[in-house]
Amino acid sequence: MSDKSRGYAYVALQFVLLGVLLTAPRLPDPYGSLTPFISLMGLVLMAIAGVILLVSFAALGNSLTASPLPKQRGQLITTGLYSYVRHPIYSGLLLLSLGVVLDAGWWPQLVIALMLFLLLRIKAQFEEGLLRKAYPKYAAYALKTPMFFPRLGK
Repeated sequence: MSDKSRGYAYVALQFVLLGVLLTAPRLPDPYGSLTPFISLMGLVLMAIAGVILLVSFAALGNSLTASPLPKQRGQLITTGLYSYVRHPIYSGLLLLSLGVVLDAGWWPQLVIALMLFLLLRIKAQFEEGLLRKAYPKYAAYALKTPMFFPRLGK
């Protein structure tokens, strides 16, 4: 399988998992009397995730692509959110999925969120191999910058 086909397969599976996550049934009162509070926490996480996604998209500018293959005329972005994590878009998607899990209170969403995490981990490792080839400075950047979750105290 070519890198391009593999990249499209990862993107397609990512969108399928996100679609299933967002449309899977929800429990009406999963946490009893705590449901409103935990649901609100989930909605707040989803809102924060939305901001992270928008800021990450904007920071990439012309380098933005859904595919893990770097654009021909793209550039390595290491500022803003990209100075805290190498894949803030994936971080945003993971935070979004956690928010959905909290809001839904239903085990299928948790399973789907875990599957999404595994897929994004595999996709990120594949993408990083391509980024190392495309950008000579990527290896040094990867050594000092975590993949999905920022280090505490940075």
